[in-house]
Amino acid sequence: MARIISIDYGGKRTGLAVTDPLQIIATGLAAVESKDLITFLQKYFISEQVELIIIGMPTNWDDSDTHGTPLVKAAIKKLEKAFPTMPIKTVDERYTSKMAKAAMIEMGMKKKDRQIKSNVDVIAATIMLQEYLNTPNP
Repeated sequence: MARIISIDYGGKRTGLAVTDPLQIIATGLAAVESKDLITFLQKYFISEQVELIIIGMPTNWDDSDTHGTPLVKAAIKKLEKAFPTMPIKTVDERYTSKMAKAAMIEMGMKKKDRQIKSNVDVIAATIMLQEYLNTPNP
């Protein structure tokens, strides 16, 4: 089986997580500058087989767009152009950053490390991916 990659896209930084080849466990992969995302993925796809990209779609509770929604939609268009045969699914990313911060506290991460925003981005991408894996998909 191939891996699934998860993207927590942001204006400056993007958190990435990936599954193991059996698609059981999500693991943090990297945080990259958003402008370098396509280049990073091109290199990653050469060394690893990936069958699906999931990307967090920011929405409000009433499903209206947030300030980040247009950024993610633009990123999806860039991904579709760069990887035309790769399926891309959007997933709900509400509260993943808050969940990531709580997880870092539970893991005993030092305050200094919790303040590094790239750590939050990678953990948020990991949470999104693990939730995706745990949810029955049609």
